Amino acid sequence: MANPRASYPNGPPNSGAHHGSRQPALPSPPAPPALHPSQGGQYRRFDRPIYIGEALPLTPFTFIVPLEPGVIRTPSFGSAPPAPSLNDLIPSQDFDALNVEARISGLSSKRLQQAVGQVQQLLERANVTEFKFKTGPTITNTGNSVETPSRLASGLSPFSRMVYERAPVSFRYPTPDTPTANVKAEQPTTPVAPPVHAQSSPQIKHKAEHSKQGSNINTTKNQKAHAQNSSRIEIHLPTKGELEAAAAAYKTNASLSAPSPGGTPTPVAQASPAPYPEQPTRPALVSPAPFETIEDSVVVNAVTSASQPPSSSQKAAISVELPSAAKINKSEYLVVPDGPDELDEPINYSQRKRKRSESDEDDIYGGSLDLRQRAHTAFHELRQFFRHVFEAEDYAAAHQAGNDVVTLTPENGATLTIASQIKAHTLLAKAISLNCFRKVPLEDLLRLNRLCEGALKQAESLDIKIEESWSGSDVEQWLQQLPLLDAAIRAARTLLRGMCGERKEVELYSENTIEQCLNLIKRITDGIIIPVAELRSTSASIEVFKTISSHKKRIASLFTDCQKLFTEMSTLIAKVDTSESVSNTLEFTASQLIFMETAHAEKDSPIDTQKFDGLRLVAMDMLSQIFLRNTSQRYGIFNEILTSLEKLPLGKRARTFKLVDGSSIQPVSALIMRLVQTAAGKTNDTKRSNRTIEMDEDEDELAADGDNRGSTTFSILDEDHGASQHQTAIRELDTTVSPLVDTAQRDAKYVVDFIVGRASKSTKSGDTPYRNLLDLFVEDFATCLDNPDWPAAELFLRLLMMRMRQIVENAQSPAPSKNMALELFGAIGAAISKLRGHVRKTANSPEARNADELGRYLADLAHTELERRSGAERLVTWTGPYRATLEYLEGRFREDPHLASAITFLVSDWASKVCDVYDSDKYDDDTAPDRETLGRLAYRLRSMIQDRQWLSKEYSFKAVLPGQARLSYAIALLRSPLCEAYGVILNILLASMSSDQPTVRSKSLKSINQVLETDPSILDGDSVVVRMILVCTSDSSTQVRDSALGLVGKCISLRPALEKEMTSTVVDRFMDSGPGVRKRAMKLAKDIYLRNSSKAIRSVIANGLLHRVQDPEESVRELARQMIEEIWFTPFHEGENSAVSQMSLAEHVTLMVQTAKQGNISNVLDKVLQSMLAPSSKTAQASLEVCRKLVAKMFDLVDNPDSSDPSVPSGRDALQVLMIFAKAEASLFTFEQLRLLKPVITNVGTSDEIAVSRAVVVIYRRVLPQLSSAHAQFLADVRNALIVAVSKATRTLLDDIMACIWIICTLLENSEQIARLVSSALGQIEKMRVAMQNQPLNEQAIRQFDRYAIIVGMAGKHCDLDSQQAIFKARVPRWNGDSVPKLMLDVLVPFAAPSQHMVVRKAALDAVGLVCQAWPKNYVSPNVYTTFQRVFDEQNPVLEAMILRSLKEFLLIEETRSEQASQAPVLNGNNKPEKKRELTVIGGTNFDDVASATTHRFLREITRIAMSTQDEHAFLAVEVLASINRQGLVHPKETGVTFITLETSSNPRISELAFMEHKALHAKHETVVEREYVKAVQSAFAYQRDVAKDARGATADPFTPKLHLMMEVLKISKSKNRQKFLEKFVAQVDFGDVSKLEISEEIPPHVQYARFIVENIAFFEYVTVGELHSTVAAMEKLVASNGAAVAQAIESEVFQVRMDAIEANPTAEQQEAGFAPPPRPEVEYKRLRQLAAGAMTLLAVWEVRTHLRRLYGMGTGRRESKGKPQAKDLTKTPIKVPSVSGDKVWEELATIMTALTSRERMMETCKAFVELMNVDKEFLVQAEDDDMNGNDPGTPENPDDEEQDQPSATRGRKRKASNANAPAGKKKRARSTSQPRKRGRPKKQHSNESHDADGEAEDDWL
Repeated sequence: MANPRASYPNGPPNSGAHHGSRQPALPSPPAPPALHPSQGGQYRRFDRPIYIGEALPLTPFTFIVPLEPGVIRTPSFGSAPPAPSLNDLIPSQDFDALNVEARISGLSSKRLQQAVGQVQQLLERANVTEFKFKTGPTITNTGNSVETPSRLASGLSPFSRMVYERAPVSFRYPTPDTPTANVKAEQPTTPVAPPVHAQSSPQIKHKAEHSKQGSNINTTKNQKAHAQNSSRIEIHLPTKGELEAAAAAYKTNASLSAPSPGGTPTPVAQASPAPYPEQPTRPALVSPAPFETIEDSVVVNAVTSASQPPSSSQKAAISVELPSAAKINKSEYLVVPDGPDELDEPINYSQRKRKRSESDEDDIYGGSLDLRQRAHTAFHELRQFFRHVFEAEDYAAAHQAGNDVVTLTPENGATLTIASQIKAHTLLAKAISLNCFRKVPLEDLLRLNRLCEGALKQAESLDIKIEESWSGSDVEQWLQQLPLLDAAIRAARTLLRGMCGERKEVELYSENTIEQCLNLIKRITDGIIIPVAELRSTSASIEVFKTISSHKKRIASLFTDCQKLFTEMSTLIAKVDTSESVSNTLEFTASQLIFMETAHAEKDSPIDTQKFDGLRLVAMDMLSQIFLRNTSQRYGIFNEILTSLEKLPLGKRARTFKLVDGSSIQPVSALIMRLVQTAAGKTNDTKRSNRTIEMDEDEDELAADGDNRGSTTFSILDEDHGASQHQTAIRELDTTVSPLVDTAQRDAKYVVDFIVGRASKSTKSGDTPYRNLLDLFVEDFATCLDNPDWPAAELFLRLLMMRMRQIVENAQSPAPSKNMALELFGAIGAAISKLRGHVRKTANSPEARNADELGRYLADLAHTELERRSGAERLVTWTGPYRATLEYLEGRFREDPHLASAITFLVSDWASKVCDVYDSDKYDDDTAPDRETLGRLAYRLRSMIQDRQWLSKEYSFKAVLPGQARLSYAIALLRSPLCEAYGVILNILLASMSSDQPTVRSKSLKSINQVLETDPSILDGDSVVVRMILVCTSDSSTQVRDSALGLVGKCISLRPALEKEMTSTVVDRFMDSGPGVRKRAMKLAKDIYLRNSSKAIRSVIANGLLHRVQDPEESVRELARQMIEEIWFTPFHEGENSAVSQMSLAEHVTLMVQTAKQGNISNVLDKVLQSMLAPSSKTAQASLEVCRKLVAKMFDLVDNPDSSDPSVPSGRDALQVLMIFAKAEASLFTFEQLRLLKPVITNVGTSDEIAVSRAVVVIYRRVLPQLSSAHAQFLADVRNALIVAVSKATRTLLDDIMACIWIICTLLENSEQIARLVSSALGQIEKMRVAMQNQPLNEQAIRQFDRYAIIVGMAGKHCDLDSQQAIFKARVPRWNGDSVPKLMLDVLVPFAAPSQHMVVRKAALDAVGLVCQAWPKNYVSPNVYTTFQRVFDEQNPVLEAMILRSLKEFLLIEETRSEQASQAPVLNGNNKPEKKRELTVIGGTNFDDVASATTHRFLREITRIAMSTQDEHAFLAVEVLASINRQGLVHPKETGVTFITLETSSNPRISELAFMEHKALHAKHETVVEREYVKAVQSAFAYQRDVAKDARGATADPFTPKLHLMMEVLKISKSKNRQKFLEKFVAQVDFGDVSKLEISEEIPPHVQYARFIVENIAFFEYVTVGELHSTVAAMEKLVASNGAAVAQAIESEVFQVRMDAIEANPTAEQQEAGFAPPPRPEVEYKRLRQLAAGAMTLLAVWEVRTHLRRLYGMGTGRRESKGKPQAKDLTKTPIKVPSVSGDKVWEELATIMTALTSRERMMETCKAFVELMNVDKEFLVQAEDDDMNGNDPGTPENPDDEEQDQPSATRGRKRKASNANAPAGKKKRARSTSQPRKRGRPKKQHSNESHDADGEAEDDWL
């Protein structure tokens, strides 16, 4: 049927021109015979094409009055659309030539085959319009015979007959005798019953039988149709024409075919094609619905029964005919129950489209006016505008003056004004859109073009390029040219718009005009856009920047016009074939615009950066069109894009391309995806523009084009044919789609390989951005994964996933590449899991369940896909997710034409999936009913690939919402190879968690973290992921442990049920060796604590945090204190007194008591409390109130007995916590609380609970000083009770009791009672002293002395009894002094004499030390220090411990006093604290002189003890040294060496304490300490050899240098200082003269020392590249300087390589005569050991040097040793090669150390060293010509030699040995060349080489 809205009634004259190609037309058939009406009002049947007058009553145009005779043209026989005469299309001579050739040669002619093939392709049903007319009345004419269709071709020419016979489309006219078969029914395989009539029952029965055969697939569809079509009443209201036709039919007494509802014309039946049997026909249905049931249908007929004559009242009546139930044959139908897994497809969503004559959906102007009327109006407006313009041009030319329409150029040429250009462009665009542009006279268009060209020529003389050196006036002058430039831009737009009208006249497509427009685009891009984009406010261009910024609106307007101009050019190249030079220029210009460097911030750009983004988008469109039109340039376009990626920004400006959902991606990401999607579409290379065809008159070219056009033919011509011949349909679909899919995959793979290849060779912090760009691309693809606008994102992610899998599974892949792969795996896995989560969430949402039929269907399909309960065939159904997605995209196509690439890609993907489903195992049976469905679907998809608009033209689909489209596409993606590989990705990540490379393990954990964020379900059940994470928390690598802990926190936050399982692992990491890991574990544990209410878990966490208060790292200590405060005290700062608050407080007290019971926290909790309650703390007051409440609650538990229930704390445990609080702050306790503890005090002496007694005594000791004398009786009672307990208390308890007694005595101001007690004990000791002069003490006396001594010592420590001298004189009559402590020492010191028993001496020294702690001046008493010195001389550890303990406590007291002095109040008029001022004067304090004197006196002994062992005795000495160091009592160098040495101890307590002191010392006195480092290294070696009994420089498992803590301290220093130290460190290996080596031991001391040094060097962690290179260079210099002498000595002494030995070699004649050389004397054994020891040392150095070069990728050849890194690289952190471990160098060094075990091993070692000096084993000579090039690998040379003269470079040659036992060596001057070469050099010798060698030897000899 003709389209009433087309510019031509039956389509354009050349329908192919609309597609950019010229199509040859068929010759016109002979005129059909005229139609004559027969007598009696009857007509004969139609046997020929009817005339227009006859056709009009049968069409919907009966109500339209034709405005012109061309409304409906006379159809011409032989083509689907009525076509003009052949003479109007091609010259007659060509047609005549084809007819002549057809008569002579038939179809054997190649040219004839091409021509016929072209016509056949044009006649395909997809390419032609189908006209369907109503059926005319039947004419009974017995006199005239019916002509057969074959007679219609009798008058055709030979060529026309060929075309007629081979035409792929058959046309016929339906007659009442042959009912029309609608072969395009929506569901042709489903039996549909027509209304029940008697005459139609045979057909119904036949169809029912056919339905039974295919009931397996159709029964369910019948049921669905019944459910959807039940109770439907269809009423047809006939038109007047139909009623008249019915009346005429009644008069003829012939049956009429029922008209279709709504006046829809009955489709014309097509003859069945020959390759398959004709399908059974059926009568046309009244309803167009695809399914219709019999029982409930109501058919409304417009006419009465044909058998009854109508009355006058019946002619216009409407009758409702209800079918009788008795006529329904129920046996013809089968009821099938719904299957459990069957999904109800939205079958009513897809409908065959009605003819366009009944639809106004294509009317872009609405339905108010006819399209033809609008086109006529637009045409006349354009003609009127042309007349006006041309008149203005004539007027301007006549008067030589411009006007408001036309202006004159300086050359007096006419051109349009800007306003006229705008109007011309608008009118041209309107005419083109309304298809009336082709009627415009060519002369008018050419004249308009000439007027536009004037503006272009005028713009060519403009200098529009912006220069940075311009001044403000230059910019203003440039701005004055913009009007002319605007006119040129608009003129170019007008010209290009006219060329886009698809006219066939060659004159319109001037190459010169296109070149002018292209030149304008290029000049604007290079001269304006790029300079403005790159313009910055720098000093050189600040004036230009400011001036342009002030005119930004004007510049922005220019940019907008340029953007429109580029859009026109993009449209032109999409419709017109341009030259290669034009395409190349546009490609380059587009690339410039896409990759132009714009400012990162708006303030740095002279205009808004969004203007540049718009230009980028237009450039992307232009590049896409070039990519689509020119297949040969595709890889060039890809290369241009990929090589320009370095210009892309990486910051916030990287993603400026907005997606539909609001997210943003990189424009280049969108461009690449669009190009790949375009590659998946059908590209018709033969689809050429009219302009190109008219210009192409070469017959050979035309013939070649004909070959291409006729090369693709298909045998499947409709859907029914595809269903019956499903295998052929699938094969043809596969043939069509496979090249497209392969092309898209190939292009995408090319992009992926390029980016991955570049990224694997760069780093995120490197100079090239490819590594970061790869991450950006992956993020962009992941963002677009579920976006149906970008289906290529899945392809890119899939290829990236495959590429990353190859890298991970390749054992040779370096660790950085594997890390990159794992990181991308994490991003891809997260994207997949996010997609799955989106599908699951959307399918479960109420919106999906309560939506329409499509929404419910998609929700059910999503569930089945997620649960894998359906096959892939569900996804490829005709109304499945692919169809919904495509319909959604088609609906938006007009708004966004770029969706064409997405549509073609999705269609190709759909088609590929259909082929895969067909080939699957499920469809092995060719008789499977679903194969017919797939065959029908294959035909449809092939048609969609061939014609992108086929779907929209043939079928309609109900509106698809954006959410439904996104869900549909996501469901389709679930079956994609990418989503299918989700499990593989997880397995790879899990396997990488156990890799042998730490960085790989760490990266895999981070990737797992990405996946967890989107899919926490992998943690459910007995998860392997959880187990692997827990294993990684104890990994040997700090980085891995840190990553694992972060993942543990993520797991707990996602699945709180895992908290219980993982808490113990987190707490274990509190003791991690890495400070960062400890901090992370503590923060994670804090979160667990606050979330969890379990007391057991909280107690474990709190216990671990409290122990971290003593961490060696200051930051960790501070963090631990802060966290304890936050979890234990901050929650109670609010101070509520409610019942809930009190219960919470009681539970917290129970938790604290439980924690104190389980862990030893008494020595750390008090420090936390002191820090928290210190005046400097911001929360001190609030924390004080909380602590008081806690203390009060704990007193409620004091009387609790012991219980087996851990939740019920006992009183003993509560007292332990109260003791800690008392130590921290005494003000927390009240007097009433103290009274509650008095019963415990009264039983201190007799109680078995020592812990309870001590806790109470300590509480009293801390709190009693706060009491006043008002509580005298209470204090007296307590004192009395404590005095009773003195005689029985243990030493620890006695210390607190004595302190408590003295406090009470001070408060009561009465010390007589304690004085009498102490004097009594002292008197007994005095008696023993007198008695032992006669005889030694017996055992009882020894026990008594031990008790008396401790009482006296404790009293001397805590009590000042000088006021009670009288009492002491009474007990010790001989005393006449004035100091009670001095009296005590005088009495006790004699018992420390060597003659006394060990127990006595120990007790005496202990008591003396206690007294001296309180009275330090006694340390300098002669009798005291001489006693101490005598003990140190004896080196008795037990007695030394007594002295050290005393010194330690004394020094700690001094430290505390110093700290308190720093916090003393400020004196009036002085800014320094009072006590601090005293410290500035030597001897200004009471005991500084004593501490200094004592320290200097015993420092050597203390140091000796600390470095003699590694036990607790040594640790006690280290503590004393640490206190000395902290107070600065000695010079830093006195203790620095000791601490560095002790850092290497295997006792962690010693090494940790030494490290802390060394670090503090280095921070304060770096310059002084650095001078002692070399000495410290020697001391550390001796310590390891003699004390640790391990002289090696590192420990294994893992390899850790013993000096690593020293290097850790050195990190504080500058890099230059570290380099100096390392050079000195290497120099320690230098042994000087080899003859002076000491070789008495099994392994010489210097060799052991050298191994200690080099093994430390091998495993040091170097901070910068410069340090590493300086270390390696120092080692190479050492070997070069010392190695030459050692090698020379070995060669001359061991291997006898001397001149006399060479001369003594026998000649050939002498050997034949039996001449024997004299025997070679053997070298002395001692000398051999010395030489071997020197060789061992240098071999070890060289082995470590090689290891470092391999480990850090520096190259192992000697050529690399000469290269130095660039200055900018020296400060970078060196990167290790993951595949290199320390095992090899460790084993090699161990092997070298066995060189002295035998003479043979020494000889082997010497030989190996000589070879090392002469041949570089790591360097292989590549060619013979390289032997003497001066760059050969040579002996390790002194770098200083490089500065000598050039001839010295010849030292690199290999010397020859004089006998077979000698090692291979380099040839030196004056040495023989008689021996053949060994290895490392080719055997062939050049003559010039020999000549040079001989010449050199001769010169030396002369």
